[in-house]
Amino acid sequence: MKIKRIHRKYLIIFAVFLIVIGFFLIFRIGGEDSWIKDSRGVWIKHGNPANTPDYVDKQQRTIECAGVLYEKAKESGMEFSSQCLGVCGDYAVDIIHVPRNAEDNKPENQCEAFRNKEVSNFIELDEKGDVVKIFEK
Repeated sequence: MKIKRIHRKYLIIFAVFLIVIGFFLIFRIGGEDSWIKDSRGVWIKHGNPANTPDYVDKQQRTIECAGVLYEKAKESGMEFSSQCLGVCGDYAVDIIHVPRNAEDNKPENQCEAFRNKEVSNFIELDEKGDVVKIFEK
């Protein structure tokens, strides 16, 4: 009888320990306040993170730069199809069709800096200037 009480006591202590560890893992390590990538590869806030990591800042600045390249091309009267808009940092900025087609994969429609491996990442925008996909190495 006394042995069963001892086992029950240890079982309760172990269960409480597991619950505490579970809450720690959920709320501290992978909790609500973090940054996650959406289906396009764009870092977005999840909850209310305390700070913004450098890699998120870098990507956000690059997206802003891509928007500036798009607006300048639009103001100059460029008709968007499948072409390179330029480079922002270590990212090539390409216009693609949605849905993507064979023309988008032609080397002559991709940024020369990416083809020559001068940059290792790229951002694809649609004809309206919205981010379709970000590829980062």
